[in-house]
Amino acid sequence: MLDDIQVDDAIFALRPDFAVLVMTARDLRNGPTDERSRAWLAEAAAVPVQTGKIDAWKDAYRAFGARPQRTRPSVDALTRRMPLPEINQVVDAYNAISVKHALPIGGEDLDRYSGPARLVRARGDEASEEALGTPDPGEVIWRDDLGVTCRRWNWRQVARTRLTEGTTNAIFLLERLEPMSLEELKQAGEELADLLSELSPQVRIASRLVSGGK
Repeated sequence: MLDDIQVDDAIFALRPDFAVLVMTARDLRNGPTDERSRAWLAEAAAVPVQTGKIDAWKDAYRAFGARPQRTRPSVDALTRRMPLPEINQVVDAYNAISVKHALPIGGEDLDRYSGPARLVRARGDEASEEALGTPDPGEVIWRDDLGVTCRRWNWRQVARTRLTEGTTNAIFLLERLEPMSLEELKQAGEELADLLSELSPQVRIASRLVSGGK
């Protein structure tokens, strides 16, 4: 899966500064929120909101016709929910890193994918879950062979690939725009890997950066 992740050239035409750090984590152990993951969320919530990074995502949404006041970039929506929601240990881990770095992060169950993840501009006829509706032509979506996995870049993912307490193999998509540096993106990935390793000492993590420079 990792080597097969694709970002279409149309995405880089829209935002040449886009990069995604793709991480796979195999042999995870997940569970309900506990005091450890609750502390990660509280620590992240205490970090001042980095509006410049979030504004870059709002601009990216407007560039493909979305209205970020109605369908907010994931990190914008998350920073508006204080205290941060408690979901499960693995989701808490990546939400904490997301808020700390003002970095959209998607976490999904790798075993529920059909084919590799790819980021494209929608034709408008892609299969999607009823609750999310069909993407608009030109909309930025993550998808696999079955259809949409996340609408409007990182607005909302489908239930099919959602991380649950039973997830053992996961994929994480850490999405960067300027002014975030590639160095900070790498740092955020390392911090997430550390949290996942704390939860699951046996976890096997691999990563790959996909950017306009390939």
